[in-house]
Amino acid sequence: MKKNTDLALLIIRLTVSLLMLTHGIAKLQHGVDMIGQMLTSKGLPSFIAYGVIVGEVLAPILIIVGFRTRIAAGILLFNMIVAIAMAHSGDLFKFTEHGSLALEIHWFYVFSSLALMISGAGKYALSTRNKWD
Repeated sequence: MKKNTDLALLIIRLTVSLLMLTHGIAKLQHGVDMIGQMLTSKGLPSFIAYGVIVGEVLAPILIIVGFRTRIAAGILLFNMIVAIAMAHSGDLFKFTEHGSLALEIHWFYVFSSLALMISGAGKYALSTRNKWD
């Protein structure tokens, strides 16, 4: 059977980004203020909430279309590391009652975005000739 790495990268891009985009859209529906309040309760400035929107809406859209995928995946990776550190640091090594990691989905986003940073978008992308694609 012939390998089709580019099709596999497209599937990974779509999976990671469409799933993350749903989180970003939900946050947009609740408003940036909700995120800002959480940040201020941790002693951080509320304007950082816009970084969450960039990481959960803009970056996934760029990954879906395949434009500057490595940069967008890096933004998503950073976003997830910050989310884990700020909201889930106590759950890093906790397991659910079913035996899976409590932060399983978070680790999925971390390692999938890391893989896309390393690999790039593949040939099924809007832009393929730049080193950041």
